[in-house]
Amino acid sequence: MNEIRLGSYRLSVARPLVMAIINATPDSFSGDGLAGRLDALVDKAKRAIDAGAHILDVGGESSRPGSLGVSVDEELARVVPVVEALATLGCPVSVDTVKPSVMQAVIRAGASMINDINGLREPGAIDAIAESNCAVCVMHMQGQPRSMQTSPVYADVVGEVYAFLSDRFDALRQSGIDQNRIVVDPGFGFGKTLEHNLALFRALESFRAIRPVLVGVSRKTMLGQLTGFPVDQRVTASAVAAVAAAARGAAILRVHDVAETVAALNLWRELGLEANG
Repeated sequence: MNEIRLGSYRLSVARPLVMAIINATPDSFSGDGLAGRLDALVDKAKRAIDAGAHILDVGGESSRPGSLGVSVDEELARVVPVVEALATLGCPVSVDTVKPSVMQAVIRAGASMINDINGLREPGAIDAIAESNCAVCVMHMQGQPRSMQTSPVYADVVGEVYAFLSDRFDALRQSGIDQNRIVVDPGFGFGKTLEHNLALFRALESFRAIRPVLVGVSRKTMLGQLTGFPVDQRVTASAVAAVAAAARGAAILRVHDVAETVAALNLWRELGLEANG
């Protein structure tokens, strides 16, 4: 379990990988969406790579709480030109989508990974991955983005999320998808209260028994609840949370602020704390 395969790329997970968020939306919760601005998106991706990003994650449909989604055609128009441009930069490109037709299109455009908040539950989603050589991240979400934060309830959040991700892993393996192409994500903030998120964070290491774990808490509401800071003032909290996730065994850290995250991880190592994580 020391590497993941993303198309033609092979990335070691002996140390945490940094995944840069490239929002091709007009309505990102973090305020950094660049829909329709291809030059700006490419420039942002280049700066992320220069800052130390290992993977670029392109999103064309907001999944913030309360979002209603977009049509297939609109999502394709937002992401395909971006994937085509970023695929030439020598860095694996992931696409955050739940739609099988979008998955197929972006894989043809050069994507090396699909990041699905719906856990490949849409009919045809598993087939889209199985027919390719790209990697996939399967995430847990209770409900749908438009209503997922209304009143999330679990009897045992860690056990239920673990069981879901384990079941999805088994379904992917039964479809012929090599385990080295699979990553799991507990889905912080997707149908979870602050207490649920904290329980999952404390239990992060247990999820490694399934597959390498992706953690995405960058700038999220849970950090605002813990610090009292608005979304545009959560860079430090996000970097601290990334290091804490790495210390608990996270393999991929999905972040908005690449340079700050990389610096925090480097400091963690230089202070001799990594071996104790």
